[in-house]
Amino acid sequence: MAAPGTIEFRIDRRSGVTTYLQIVQQVKQALRLGLLEPGDKLPTAREVVEATAINPNTVLKAYRELEREGLVEARRGLGTFVQKSLGASSAAESPYRPALEEWVARAHEGGLDREDMAALFDSVLNEHFSQESP
Repeated sequence: MAAPGTIEFRIDRRSGVTTYLQIVQQVKQALRLGLLEPGDKLPTAREVVEATAINPNTVLKAYRELEREGLVEARRGLGTFVQKSLGASSAAESPYRPALEEWVARAHEGGLDREDMAALFDSVLNEHFSQESP
């Protein structure tokens, strides 16, 4: 597990989601959960390449997208730093966390692995949000 204020990217080559977009989504998720906060430094492209064996240009493309969205800032010679958060409160303080933790524990005891749970959760989210009017 990454230390507070750091992120370790997990690349799923079978997901159908482009690698650079997986990085963008993981940074945004870390921002929403309060795992990354303004001032935190993202791993260098070299560090990400060493940890994930992806092309450095892919990392740079993801970081440029995050910069374009105003979430990070590249500082020449220093690295890429978080500019703003996306979360209203930390994940640890969410009133929904206990119920979700209980659900995850029951699902795991019932034989679902991480990928199964993520797929099920995504399916329910997609169903719910596709029913909302635009």
